[in-house]
Amino acid sequence: MDARRKELGEFLQVLRTRSQPADFGFAAGSRRRTPGLRREEVAQLIAISPTWYTWLEQGREVNVSADVLDRLARSLRLTRSERAYLFEMADRRDPQDSQPEEDAAPPILIQLLNDIDVPAYLMGRYWDLLGWNAAATALFAGWLDQPRASGDALPNMLRFVFLRPDTRQFLVDWETRARRISAEFRADCRSRLDEPALLHLVNELNEGSSDFKRFWKQHDVLERQGGERGFLHSQRGLIHYQQVTLRPVEHEHLKLVMLRPAR
Repeated sequence: MDARRKELGEFLQVLRTRSQPADFGFAAGSRRRTPGLRREEVAQLIAISPTWYTWLEQGREVNVSADVLDRLARSLRLTRSERAYLFEMADRRDPQDSQPEEDAAPPILIQLLNDIDVPAYLMGRYWDLLGWNAAATALFAGWLDQPRASGDALPNMLRFVFLRPDTRQFLVDWETRARRISAEFRADCRSRLDEPALLHLVNELNEGSSDFKRFWKQHDVLERQGGERGFLHSQRGLIHYQQVTLRPVEHEHLKLVMLRPAR
């Protein structure tokens, strides 16, 4: 038996036995021999046959659709982590992954930025900067220190790199950095490539930058990595940092980027 199908079956059994029948509109009764819901009750909740659901719990080689998994996750009121685990064990893509979420940074993360004494900022799913600290403002002078009126678009890292001519002098080895940033962005947005907001941003970058258009068409894909980053600052001259990117567990669409002075 495939290990992943076995894990899925055992996971479904645990979900079923921990569920209280009364919470789902079924009579508890004294005739139940085991705790939790019966298999046929779960099957009824997610609108599939009891036999087919039984096969899932037994780890048999059956194909379960993302729609069925979605109904199961909703019906049994799974947590976000449980839902992700369910889809991973079933080797299916969660349709919720392509649904836009609120792209906002929790206040605690914004406060955390102010406790960091090196340049640090938070990026959202489309690489808008949702917050940054004073050290980042000083590093990105001429960009993050500009006043913003209510309703103005947030600063965006892709627009900064590709649509501002002065960035080519500011980023050391701009060509290499820009190519990598394009590849990292494609990897980061791989499950959201059909979202209207992302399509709008990509179209804007394609129209405004022949370099971005060239890099984007190459379909390079790279996970975001750390490493040394050089900047030619207008007042401080050439400075180097080690970049570190972290993802908060409860807000995986956010990226906390920190730039530690290189030694």
